Amino acid sequence: MTLIEAYDGRTTEQRWDWVLSRLEVADIGKDEARQARRLLADADLRGHRYAIDAMLAVLARQQKGQVTVFTSDVGDLERLVPESIVVKKV
Repeated sequence: MTLIEAYDGRTTEQRWDWVLSRLEVADIGKDEARQARRLLADADLRGHRYAIDAMLAVLARQQKGQVTVFTSDVGDLERLVPESIVVKKV
């Protein structure tokens, strides 16, 4: 979702494929959607503005070890993850 959101029309298909080849893209299903909805409800957030943040928070919570999440909107994401997950501005 974040890759699609970041697409600006200037990136060639070849470059896009190169970036994708170097990433692990997480599958997002119904269980993750339910978890994201719960996170939004608990934080009293709603709407498309927070949807990607909520999904990113769900995936960050699933990771083992120390986790750092990079985002342009630190405040929103910090409301959705525990203090053990580091959120840094990009």
